[in-house]
Amino acid sequence: MQTEIAAKCFAELGHLTRLEIFRLLVRGGPEGMPVGEIQAALDVPGSTLSHHITRLVSVGLVVQRREGRTLYCVPQYEELFRLVEFLQEECCIDGGLRNNL
Repeated sequence: MQTEIAAKCFAELGHLTRLEIFRLLVRGGPEGMPVGEIQAALDVPGSTLSHHITRLVSVGLVVQRREGRTLYCVPQYEELFRLVEFLQEECCIDGGLRNNL
């Protein structure tokens, strides 16, 4: 993952509400969650929630899918794993601990 892309993802996750949304989605599983359930769980006004979801979508951490009248938000685990890998790539590389992780 390029540093610029990782920085954008981390910037979006650096907002409390967006981090809560993403963590809720990750816990919810790969099928995603209806927007209404996210709103109810986090008690966030609809327009505010929409804004935050849009920001997560813009960096590829979430995609949306519509089933009938229900809009689902789906966490993108591959992007999450890429972020974690980005952090681990050079973990303790100068101190030798990396091989023990």
